[in-house]
Amino acid sequence: MKRIGILGGTFDPIHNAHLLIAEQARDNLQLDEVWFMPAYIPPHKQEKREITGAKHRVQMVQAAIADNPHFLMTSVELNRGGASYTFDTMNQLVKDYPDTRFFFIIGGDMIEMLPKWHRIDELVQHVRFIGFKRPHSVISETKYTPYIDLVPMSLWDLSSTLIRNKLAAGKSIRYLVPAEVERYIKENRLYGTTGK
Repeated sequence: MKRIGILGGTFDPIHNAHLLIAEQARDNLQLDEVWFMPAYIPPHKQEKREITGAKHRVQMVQAAIADNPHFLMTSVELNRGGASYTFDTMNQLVKDYPDTRFFFIIGGDMIEMLPKWHRIDELVQHVRFIGFKRPHSVISETKYTPYIDLVPMSLWDLSSTLIRNKLAAGKSIRYLVPAEVERYIKENRLYGTTGK
């Protein structure tokens, strides 16, 4: 069976920590590919702020992953529209790709939230989780622990929010995002940039 990792997110914008997580998951779990899956509306981010349009987020993801033959993008959640629940997405992917074993990539903070995920008891029948664990962090044991492959990794404190804030303040984001993504942001005047 083909082994596919799914990395979901708003990707507003995609940054180097996303790429590092995807590559480490692929290498550690011997995945054939990692699919980047931009969310239409992530349930945990509803009503907090306006999300950049899907067209721009897709273009940034495609620019960021273009040089890695193991990275692809899927627009399954964007095509469906509405709130993006992982259960609904994975249920669809399992039906569409019956000869594929799926792994869903999450950060250590999301591991702790798994018991609250929508239809989690059914979701773990469709997918295994790859959870990234910071050194010295303690992750509580739950009944979902057997469905998680932990990957230890030092992740720097990098987020899309940090990047948006830096851009809005006129600060550099060089080396925080791929050069192609930085160029796209400036050319399209996203996040308060002036296109310079």
